[in-house]
Amino acid sequence: MEKPIQELTPRISDCLKVIYTMQERGQKVSTSAVSEQLGVSDATVTMLFKDFATAGWVEHVPYRGVRLTPIGEQKAIEVIRHHRLLELYLARALGYTWDKVHDEADKLEHVISEEFEDKLDALLGYPTVDPHGDPIPSKSGVIVERSGQALSQLKEGDRARVLRINDQNSEKLCYLGKLGLYPETLVQVVEHGPFGGPLRILVGEDVARREQLLGKELADQISVTLVEIGEMVGK
Repeated sequence: MEKPIQELTPRISDCLKVIYTMQERGQKVSTSAVSEQLGVSDATVTMLFKDFATAGWVEHVPYRGVRLTPIGEQKAIEVIRHHRLLELYLARALGYTWDKVHDEADKLEHVISEEFEDKLDALLGYPTVDPHGDPIPSKSGVIVERSGQALSQLKEGDRARVLRINDQNSEKLCYLGKLGLYPETLVQVVEHGPFGGPLRILVGEDVARREQLLGKELADQISVTLVEIGEMVGK
């Protein structure tokens, strides 16, 4: 018998958000992986998983850890919507850099009301993506999926547009920002370094294109979509 959770406390909300994000990226949602993300003990996460299972929010999947049920996903999407709207507002209206918005939104997402969320959504023009290219769920929970592949998977000569960055580490985001690798940026793979070496890429359009070196670990975290030659200026 399901036992309802009475309140979405910050810790519960954060745990739901981590599970959803890891699940969204095809990662194994294990106790240790979630505890590392949250900065809490394995025992704390084990108790949260137990409470979520009792409430009917998660189910155990062999070799994959836990997975959100439809009702659990609905709860998580509510939290994700708050968070990603706040990230976009902080970046667009208050001038926060994209490597700073995640932590700031973490602090604010627990205290805004549904009315505030609705007004924020309208103010931003009902956006569908946040500063990192992650989809923002609509009020009804609809998510516009953005299918792509890792930048590291492209062949030499391939041209693509950056869709999203699948890592919220502020130092990595700061570094990628210096390289100009933001969502919607055009890139071209020039060369794959031998033996798993770095990628040599062109970033940007026309005369503004710059050659950069990017390690495979970071290239794995950048989701892109291939573009037609005509979409690249200065080809």
